[in-house]
Amino acid sequence: MIPKPNVPVKPGDFVGRELQIDAFRSILQQGVETGTTSSVAVLGDWGIGKSSLLLKFNATCSESAYRMLPVFFSVSSDLGDYLRLAQSLIDKLAETLATWSSLAARIRSEVQKWRLSRASLAGFQFDREASPFFLSSGSALLRHTLSDLWERFLRPAHINGAIFFLDDLHNFAARNPEDIALALRDQFQSFAIEGMNYSVCFSARSNYFAGIRSFAEPAVRFYDKFYLEPFTFEETKEYIEAVFGSDSDRRLELGPWLYKKTQGHPYFLAFITRQLLTLAPDNFPKRPADLWPEIFRHLEREKFRSDLEQLSEKDSELLRAFARGDGEEFGPTQIGQQFERVYFRRLTDKGLLIRTGRGRYKVYHPLFKLFLQGLKP
Repeated sequence: MIPKPNVPVKPGDFVGRELQIDAFRSILQQGVETGTTSSVAVLGDWGIGKSSLLLKFNATCSESAYRMLPVFFSVSSDLGDYLRLAQSLIDKLAETLATWSSLAARIRSEVQKWRLSRASLAGFQFDREASPFFLSSGSALLRHTLSDLWERFLRPAHINGAIFFLDDLHNFAARNPEDIALALRDQFQSFAIEGMNYSVCFSARSNYFAGIRSFAEPAVRFYDKFYLEPFTFEETKEYIEAVFGSDSDRRLELGPWLYKKTQGHPYFLAFITRQLLTLAPDNFPKRPADLWPEIFRHLEREKFRSDLEQLSEKDSELLRAFARGDGEEFGPTQIGQQFERVYFRRLTDKGLLIRTGRGRYKVYHPLFKLFLQGLKP
């Protein structure tokens, strides 16, 4: 496996997260047996591997044991409303269905004709034979079209259901998180009531549900929630073996050093192992620590400086105030009264601060904190 820290891991190269994968397989199996597949929220901080896990789940759906149609969609910030989201999901489902390898030629031909019957008007997609009523609401449009697709294509093709994988749902900025989460809940719960096995699996920041007052609210309770943490030490060793192989005791000794540096964070694991391969491609270093100063310089240039470039002077000042402290976690009152809470919220939204509890924050990774301190670990 070649480490690529800035892109999701391909399903075939995926390592770790066995508990989450096993839990998702159980959800799929229950969906096959009952005709209703639970919806899932994959939550975690920046770089923790949410997109990679969604792609792994996406690939798992197509296995013969489940025969679920996976529809993968990356949510961008230019989706202005639920109607645009609904139209995008319909188009993506039709595209995925038309290219699904196990689909019979006759049904594939019918799907292609159905796609061609859709026309574009002012950037919106609609069926020429559909009533204009269905353009008035994303929920109505999605319900009408997915019901049609279910009866016309999915059932005849003996597909057990479809799961919409929505990557980075927090990018959908037109509504509050609780509004879009509740809209999706109402939408997909109604599909289950009407006997259509559609569900949603989305990824978002770990604090995605933080604005909802009660964790028992329907918008929260509807989803099985997977909270991603950094890799364990065993998962870190598994990652190292995937990159360097397991035929050398010297490579296995890399585990404690790399785990101490990264604390199991997937992005930093990928970044540092890539640099090790780059700096010593033909001879795995006996002492990887000898390469650390050069690796950290690359980390400064490629990651940490770009983190600061997106910030205002006041935001940067707050981060450096955090870095000067001796402890790991701090609250607004410990930093000083010159910083309003809006700065904490903004840095949390950017993934540079992590909210660990009520009024408690920490810098997103110790290596970034050391960079802010001007130190070389």
